Amino acid sequence: MELLAVILVDGLIYGAWLFIVSVGLTLVFGVLNILNLAHGSIYAIGAYATASAVGAYYMYGGGSFEFGVYLVMVLAALVVALLLGPLLERGLLRHFYRRDHVILVLVTYGVFLILEDLIKLIWGVSPLFVTEPYSLLGNVEIGPLFYVTYDFLVIAVAIVVGISIWYWLNRTRPGKVILAVIHDREMSQTMGINVNRVFMISFSLGVFLAALGGALTAPMISVSPGIGVNVIIVAFAVVIIGGLGSIEGAAIGALFVGLARAASVHLLPEAELFSIYLVMAAVLIFRPEGLFQKTQARKI
Repeated sequence: MELLAVILVDGLIYGAWLFIVSVGLTLVFGVLNILNLAHGSIYAIGAYATASAVGAYYMYGGGSFEFGVYLVMVLAALVVALLLGPLLERGLLRHFYRRDHVILVLVTYGVFLILEDLIKLIWGVSPLFVTEPYSLLGNVEIGPLFYVTYDFLVIAVAIVVGISIWYWLNRTRPGKVILAVIHDREMSQTMGINVNRVFMISFSLGVFLAALGGALTAPMISVSPGIGVNVIIVAFAVVIIGGLGSIEGAAIGALFVGLARAASVHLLPEAELFSIYLVMAAVLIFRPEGLFQKTQARKI
């Protein structure tokens, strides 16, 4: 019974973190119809920017405002989004919207390679460590085990992000405009909707969510080159399980992957990575379009 509780808690923690990273990827695909391979490198830039910002925060006396460091982490992700979002969408991707999907995949892969090298040029190849935010909240005891409270902060952030995005898309006018663009771009444009603005806002939001995932991860790992590669692979597994473009699917997919990984870590550690793709394969056998992907009518 204790082992089951541990698997559930570990699965929730990992799934919450993975949802924050994956929801931006599925949002961009849903609105722009782009499979953004650069999502992983944006995540990595968010982690690096946070490591630098937190380091500067403590260097210049920010330690006197202990919990202000979490605001610094969010602001670092926001700065990444404000810089990279409009730059990539307006400066590059906008010129390829009418091209074949394969071209867009190759373009975003090129952006991924450029950003990976840019990270090395700016921050070098040595790992960065910024552990203060991770230990600041102390520990919490669950049964015989102690967990770092920061892990549960990640779960809370994931819940807030999920509810906020759902409410924004379904209960606000700007969100409903985005849904209209998702369902029919051409009709939305004829109705006077500025589709280009919707694309830029949606892409920038996806960038912010990727950077936020990196910001939350930075205190838990050594921030080093290549951290975005593994993330984008697992994030793709999540959105494929849930259905490309589905926010609800990203949440369920992240939960499935988190629980599968936690179970394999505790029961069969050598199958940790295999378990994720086993879940993905099982879902695709019965639901090739993903759990929450709606069947779309073919346009003539």
